[in-house]
Amino acid sequence: MVAFAGKRDPAELTGEDLDRIAKYMEENYVVDPLKSFLTVAFPNSGFTNPAYTNSPEKRVLYAKKVLQAYKDEAPRQARRCVFTGKSTLGASLDLDGNLEPGRAFRQHIPMLTGVGVINFFPDGDAGLPISGEALLAIQALPLGCAKAEGKLLAVHCDDPGLMIGFAKQFLENNRKVIHTAQLAGEKKLPEAPHRTTTLLIDQLLRLEKERAYAAAERPVSISAYHLSNSGQGASIAIYHLPMEVTGFLIAAVNSKYRDDWSKLTARGWEISRGKKRGGDDEFQPRFNVLYDDLFSLPEGSHRFIRRYFLRVPERTKLPGDPRSTYSMRNEADLISWGLTELFLRKVVSMDKQRIEQIRTLGENLAHYVIGENDRRFFHTFLTAPRYDVLRAAMIRASLNLVKQGKEPLVRFDPFIEVFEEGEDLPYSDWRLARDLVLIRMIECLYDEKWLQANEEVLPDEGAEVISELTS
Repeated sequence: MVAFAGKRDPAELTGEDLDRIAKYMEENYVVDPLKSFLTVAFPNSGFTNPAYTNSPEKRVLYAKKVLQAYKDEAPRQARRCVFTGKSTLGASLDLDGNLEPGRAFRQHIPMLTGVGVINFFPDGDAGLPISGEALLAIQALPLGCAKAEGKLLAVHCDDPGLMIGFAKQFLENNRKVIHTAQLAGEKKLPEAPHRTTTLLIDQLLRLEKERAYAAAERPVSISAYHLSNSGQGASIAIYHLPMEVTGFLIAAVNSKYRDDWSKLTARGWEISRGKKRGGDDEFQPRFNVLYDDLFSLPEGSHRFIRRYFLRVPERTKLPGDPRSTYSMRNEADLISWGLTELFLRKVVSMDKQRIEQIRTLGENLAHYVIGENDRRFFHTFLTAPRYDVLRAAMIRASLNLVKQGKEPLVRFDPFIEVFEEGEDLPYSDWRLARDLVLIRMIECLYDEKWLQANEEVLPDEGAEVISELTS
């Protein structure tokens, strides 16, 4: 409702604002494409019940009864609304007067129980006490949601400006497609162009790039509710983005990391599985695997780092999944320590000193590989299946330098800080440390053109690294 009125806060809404949105719903909820789509939100209501839908007059009367219950002249009673504390409605919410006045059920509020069921309602009395204002707001819910995979997608977060930004984007798109469908005589509302999780990230990044809301100084968490209230299968899935992830995303698209981030996300989109008639221009990707995998964070950070920052390919049965085409050799230019460091700070919350030691070690190892042209060491470091193999390779390289009268490759304290909790006690995440060092190594080797001259040291299809990842 706030988005519809072009306001910033519910407190700014006026009676005229409520009148305008109520009028829009009265005109559009009783005709296609919304008349058929609203079964996902308000099944068996006057908008969707065949007893009403077969009678245009009844649909109009129901719409006025439900959508104008906020007006001063509407009857009230002393009982209080559970949402607003205002007086509840003094009239039944159906045309026949069969429902208790002021009580809402599943056909009025998504995910409630049906008429006559007392479970989960206050005082063991069936139905939820509701005011006209709250009823109008809930009826407006579908307008501020996306239609994603046949269900409603509603977004909530602890930054009101961002939440209204989502609602505004969804509302503007809905009004556009509703108008287009009505002109074309279509009975169905078109689906969102992307899979649910991809759609969420895509909309969030659009909001941030366009500065459609006043960005808060602190990171925000986001929860999205993907729901169907349909009588044929009510369901709800909740997707959560913690503040660590949103903080990383906001920094990635609004700073020096933007170009590197854009290149990574471009390789995350679904790839065409074959040519269509008329050419590849007709293909429109429906999902972005990088976007989808953001919802596995922070728990899945190591796998995320390997997939996207180190470019380790992954065997997958998902048609169109681009991750099977990732390649260290062919995509070394996408490996960025700067973006990885941002991820470690924002999402992993790794200690700054350990991050710096990892960066320095990666640079030192890269300089050693270039100076000695030690392809064997690089291969061993890349593919070591066990920690003792990795440590032995670094010790041998250090001894090699010492024999030449040079500084050792790795000193004790930095090595311990990167790989071990104590002497001979490796971190449980030693592979993560190795991968992070590799990211900085590969970036340095690429910048110095060593990789381009020795590209065969990197697996073309990542078979060796895949084997280690899945073991």
